[in-house]
Amino acid sequence: MPAASPAAIVASTLILTINGQSFEAATADTPATRELAARAPFELNMQELNGNEKYASLDRALPAAAQSVGRIEAGDVMLWGRDCLVLFYASFNTPYRYTRIAKITDPRGLARAAGSGSVTVRFSLNTKN
Repeated sequence: MPAASPAAIVASTLILTINGQSFEAATADTPATRELAARAPFELNMQELNGNEKYASLDRALPAAAQSVGRIEAGDVMLWGRDCLVLFYASFNTPYRYTRIAKITDPRGLARAAGSGSVTVRFSLNTKN
């Protein structure tokens, strides 16, 4: 399957599938997002951390442009450093810096789907017409 073009990735959404439940995520317009989306579809085994997030190390680093986000919202998909993808399923304030990747548009049911342990998350690209 050929990689999606950068223009297609900007006008796209990511679909995250967790335990059979799909969540649509609006993508951020960043180099990291474009590079990650070009790798789709792929699966990550994401580990639990702090009762509010799942994380996984990527096999290749992404271009980071971290900034203080102030507040994490349930459904945020962010890059920590250059090679750690984080999916947040709870909202909270934070002093940490992240590169924005995407935001799940309707995170209802996300915490339940993510569960309390590690979980496999499938990332696929849904190009809008």
